[in-house]
Amino acid sequence: MKIYDISQEVFSCEVYPGDPSPEKEVKMRIEDGEVCNLSALHMCAHNGTHVDAPYHFINEGKTIDQVDLSKFIGYACVIEHQGDITKEDAERILQKAKVMDKEGAKRLLIKGDATVTEEAAKVFAADELYLFGNESQTVGPLMAPMKVHLTMLGAEIVLLEGIRLSEVPEGVYLLNSAPLNLGGCDGAPCRATLLKL
Repeated sequence: MKIYDISQEVFSCEVYPGDPSPEKEVKMRIEDGEVCNLSALHMCAHNGTHVDAPYHFINEGKTIDQVDLSKFIGYACVIEHQGDITKEDAERILQKAKVMDKEGAKRLLIKGDATVTEEAAKVFAADELYLFGNESQTVGPLMAPMKVHLTMLGAEIVLLEGIRLSEVPEGVYLLNSAPLNLGGCDGAPCRATLLKL
């Protein structure tokens, strides 16, 4: 069994433009005579590798603690793509994933510098995916992500953003991207891993 850690290290992670960067505050140090080392964390729910809940863009949508954990954990297909994902690309990616593994095709992870277009988002939404993951800090265009998020989150597709797949070959894996249980939040950090059984 091989385990791939597809998460970014939090304090050196990529940050979406305008989001606060994560910070660590040391509260206690053994070397200062304290009983233990203790750190406090200050970060955005969308720093580094994280998942988006529908509530991120839909005020009546589910918060991260309300999303069924089965969406975050299960078989997933890693497929490489560079550039914009068009409607035709989305159809091809789905077909390729379904040939690889029907269950894994419900959780797609896109390897490469890829951006989901509005037309592709509609294709993914119609297919009722459980989860869509990508290496960028947002699935849609960097400075105009709203329409893509509304389409995919509106279909209750979990968005796993900021993953790292450079060392992962295309294929089928067991994904664990369970988020922190942050009640009422629009998203949460996660330690995403892939297992090749």
